[in-house]
Amino acid sequence: MESYWFGDREGPVCHPVHDDPVVCAVRVESLAEDGNACMPDWRVAVRCGVVRDRGEYLERLRDVSFALARRNLERALFTRSSGLIQMVRMLDLLDEVINLLTERAVEWHHATRPGFSRKRVLPAGRSHNELIREDADDALAGLLDEIDRLKDRRSELMKEVSRRAGEALPNCSALAGGLVAARLAAEAGGISELAAMPAATIQVLGAKTALFSHLSAGTPPPKHGIIYQHGRVHGARRENRGRVARTLSAKLAIAARMDYYRNSIDKEFLKRAEESVRRAGRRV
Repeated sequence: MESYWFGDREGPVCHPVHDDPVVCAVRVESLAEDGNACMPDWRVAVRCGVVRDRGEYLERLRDVSFALARRNLERALFTRSSGLIQMVRMLDLLDEVINLLTERAVEWHHATRPGFSRKRVLPAGRSHNELIREDADDALAGLLDEIDRLKDRRSELMKEVSRRAGEALPNCSALAGGLVAARLAAEAGGISELAAMPAATIQVLGAKTALFSHLSAGTPPPKHGIIYQHGRVHGARRENRGRVARTLSAKLAIAARMDYYRNSIDKEFLKRAEESVRRAGRRV
């Protein structure tokens, strides 16, 4: 028996498969795994009654090829974005845990040393944890050591997130930084979801509370969400910040589509985009 993407042939008898391109694409993958994938002459498909002529054969083959490419792309994007999203969520969770443990350590120390205050001016290069450790008991000192280890793990994870984002979102990462790009993808739900979003939505990603407050209570709408972490946005003058955020989000919307469909960096686009964002910050 001979197996092709459009069906099976056993002697003079043919058994066509469903004419749905997705079904045929799945069949191609199955045949490839078994080592039986081959491309027959179009006349074989005509003799099997699958198509009427060469033109129809090529049209069906094109649809199957598109379906196969789409499945491969979705599979690759899921692998790239799903791991990145989980890393971002772990990074956010580490931030919450470190902040909570630090607050509890300060409260613990303050209960035994009433004169200690977090509002005191710190010596250059010193942290609150270092000052607390100087006269902390063994139990509190051990907790501070664990907090420091968590901070080290967080720094390592942050570097890995930036690296992974540079691979999965090369243009977005180059334009906004790896962490911002990764957080945008995580908030959107994935690379494909981010690529489908308009610039106005990307601009306020991560500002759910402010957006809901605007819709329900009529408060001023948010001008930015996650992209506020970009230096050009939070470093802009207050009157220019909204314009910078709009310009950056517009360029990020294009960059996300380029990352989704090409997954390769475009230096010429990045040069023009960075110049546009820089000019937006100069306007009065």
